[in-house]
Amino acid sequence: MSGLRERKKAQTRLAIQYHALRLFRKHGYENTTVRQIADAAEVSESTFFRYFPTKEEVVLWDDLDLSFAARFRAQPTALDSFEAMRTAMRDTFTELPTAQRQHLQERVGLMMSVPPLRASLLDQLIGATRVMSDLVTQRSGTGSADPAVCAVVGAIIGAGFSAVIAAQDNPGADFTELLDETLGHLATVASAPR
Repeated sequence: MSGLRERKKAQTRLAIQYHALRLFRKHGYENTTVRQIADAAEVSESTFFRYFPTKEEVVLWDDLDLSFAARFRAQPTALDSFEAMRTAMRDTFTELPTAQRQHLQERVGLMMSVPPLRASLLDQLIGATRVMSDLVTQRSGTGSADPAVCAVVGAIIGAGFSAVIAAQDNPGADFTELLDETLGHLATVASAPR
């Protein structure tokens, strides 16, 4: 029963986000109210707030962390942490259905163009840094303050942010390809002879 309940919650959350993005496209982020989103998704405002504590959260939310973590843990131990992260990221984004990939790109565009969302994106990046640090720490058996862990995670977060900026500069580009290409360049630079 809990599996069905969780699936229904996930469907409701996705429906609210879908209608929010549609309304943001039509009216703009600032001009769209929570009431309009709730009405379009056929839920009450209180239901909206049970799923998303703020209007910003409806743009920021995704469930990619869980699938990314599982993919990272499944990487062969022969791969170093950087390549394991790169592969897990590429697989996570590549395996998204087309509609979800389009929503991701749309959400990234909103996060970069709306100042309050841009500020919230920084908080989200800090959270992602902690998650990645924990994953690398578990894989390597070192502490999260280890300079090697900090360097790997910091480099990946930086490359990810560079891909976000590149996606803004080239809206027709595929974010997943940009991210993997950016990480590939980073790997080349890191392994280049001094």
